[in-house]
Amino acid sequence: MTTPFSVTQTQVHTLQAGSGPVVSSIAKVSVCYMGVNGRDGSVFDSSYQRGEAVDFPLTGVVPASRRPSRGKRSVHGRRRNDRRGRLPDGQPSAGIRPGDSLVFAIKILSASS
Repeated sequence: MTTPFSVTQTQVHTLQAGSGPVVSSIAKVSVCYMGVNGRDGSVFDSSYQRGEAVDFPLTGVVPASRRPSRGKRSVHGRRRNDRRGRLPDGQPSAGIRPGDSLVFAIKILSASS
């Protein structure tokens, strides 16, 4: 991605359709992901860099975060979730300033209900 970039509304893009089962809205998922800051292109978080997947229940995340992993989203699919900056105080420890646009590349490894 070319920086700087700005996102005006949350968007979800399919990068690769999944070959596995559809993920339900109450599933527990295992994903690999990378978060990029639109202001400068920096990677502020990456399970790939840590070398481990992240497991969490979709019911425990904010609704916008569920979009890349539910509905028509399937296991083994890859999604991009673009988010408009909504952190009023940013997240200084991650280098995120108030209003920064964030993009998450997410690969769904598995899901269970």
